[in-house]
Amino acid sequence: MGTQLHQEIIAAPPGAMVNPRLDSLKPRVTKKKLIRRRDRDYSQALRRGYQFAFLLMNAWLGSQFYLWVRHFETAGTSAYVSRPAGVEGWLPIAGMMNLKYFLATGRVPELHPAAMFLLVTFVAMAFLFRKAFCSWLCPVGTFSEYLWKLGRKMFGRNFRLPRWLDIPLRGLKYVLLGFFVWAVSSMSAKAIAAFMRSPYGVVADVKMLNFFRFIGATGLIVLGVLVVASVLVQNFWCRYLCPYGALLGLSSLFSALRIRRNVATCIDCAKCAQACPSVLPVDKLVTIKSAECTGCLECVAVCPADGALQMSLPALIPVRRMPTWAFAAGVAVLFFGIVGFAKTLGYWKSDVPSAVYKQLVPHANEASHPMPGDAALAE
Repeated sequence: MGTQLHQEIIAAPPGAMVNPRLDSLKPRVTKKKLIRRRDRDYSQALRRGYQFAFLLMNAWLGSQFYLWVRHFETAGTSAYVSRPAGVEGWLPIAGMMNLKYFLATGRVPELHPAAMFLLVTFVAMAFLFRKAFCSWLCPVGTFSEYLWKLGRKMFGRNFRLPRWLDIPLRGLKYVLLGFFVWAVSSMSAKAIAAFMRSPYGVVADVKMLNFFRFIGATGLIVLGVLVVASVLVQNFWCRYLCPYGALLGLSSLFSALRIRRNVATCIDCAKCAQACPSVLPVDKLVTIKSAECTGCLECVAVCPADGALQMSLPALIPVRRMPTWAFAAGVAVLFFGIVGFAKTLGYWKSDVPSAVYKQLVPHANEASHPMPGDAALAE
């Protein structure tokens, strides 16, 4: 029978149907496996779509905010556009201060409330969907990712710091986070309100913009060093220095959703570990619990064994596996849901009269940071 079957294969002309008995020799690909492969193949395309959409949204917010600032800087001679409150996403410290104020008083702050709602959104996102903000939405994370990919193309590889240096450097972002948490937690609600009402607090977003508009030699050098380091080392800023990422990483430790490896179906090719931007030993672990996991799904995308690696919930939950579309939809629903909630209830925009902005915006660089001993921040 084997000889006859071999002759049928040789004799069959190109495009002709082969003996149906050959079907039994082909690996069976079920519809479920095809869906999983398709889901795995488009996961990174979907993630890149989210990244660029968020980049475009931030570019639009930045351009609108710049035009708003220029309106006041030119004494109203340039066209007026409304201030986009979304720029407060770049004020995470203000978000922490306002969250402390809200927890202490039960009242939504009048200044920079969007910063608080965006902080809550991204922390909730980390709790439910790992550090998805870092790998799916964060503009800095997106730039960082494409910088190290550029470095890999240029040098054929990225460089890894030795373990004795990598581990203490990773602790830097937690030290920075600890400092900010200590500074905010030591302030009373009254002191936070006074800080926000100070000239510095009102135009903190304008000062942030002006830092990049009028960046000095020192700022350029620091920025240049970070760019070069990000080209050479994967996610240098995110891995070692970002306190926001540290906060989200700690929140993600409580997430039930994790990358899990099926030891029975794993073929030990180690492609997952090679693809992990956070340099995690995915091929050696059963469950990825690390605060460094960003939920980028790159390890799942490169895994050649169906069902060996997937984002999933604990075994006690009936429907364990989280498809990419559901993961992406959850991130979007959470983001637009909380932002929409704040807008609907009128908690999104800062309550500052235009006359105050007219006075403060042109002189934003002259506003000094209130110190803890200032009378305005006293109890």
